[in-house]
Amino acid sequence: MNSSLIFLNGLALSAGLIIAIGAQNAFLLNRALRNQHHYAIALFCSLTDASLICLGIFGVGALVQAQPNLLFWISCAGAVFLFIYGALAFKSATSKHAIKMEEGASEYSLTKAITVAASVSLLNPHCYLDTMVLVGGISTQYVGNEKIWFGLGAVSASFIWFFGLAWGAKWLMPLFKKPSAWRVLDGLIGIMMWSIAASLIAHISTM
Repeated sequence: MNSSLIFLNGLALSAGLIIAIGAQNAFLLNRALRNQHHYAIALFCSLTDASLICLGIFGVGALVQAQPNLLFWISCAGAVFLFIYGALAFKSATSKHAIKMEEGASEYSLTKAITVAASVSLLNPHCYLDTMVLVGGISTQYVGNEKIWFGLGAVSASFIWFFGLAWGAKWLMPLFKKPSAWRVLDGLIGIMMWSIAASLIAHISTM
């Protein structure tokens, strides 16, 4: 398979999993709007994601390769998870959205900011499910350099998203105060997730 396409597959999968306003992203947005350590937080979140993705691809992924039956079941579970994830995104597209901001202009030290970022990142079970299990399991369909290109795509999505969020928060916030903007974003995420699920199902059919 073309290396550029594999890179984009990894990029799209990782992007679809992290582009959602959860605790991690909301905290980064909160600090970015207050101009408080947002680039340090973005770096921490990116490196955390990258580490877990690499562990999933070259750790969990290697384990799955050693157990062929696990590959089939993880692929099936991954397809179901992505389908449900996409369905939830479509459902969310019909709901109102709002970013809950902390009251006042509270100051955070760098240590406190990184501590909170670590908490909202590493204490979230979906963090491990998304990066280590799902991305790692899907990566097993690639071999050799293909796996590296897939991993680079997945890692790149994290750096692009978190630093883009830190840099562009002040310009994006007026836009995303409108529920219609969230509906479009969630709709695009839903389409992306269902597309990846379909490609995974196609891969399962060849096993």
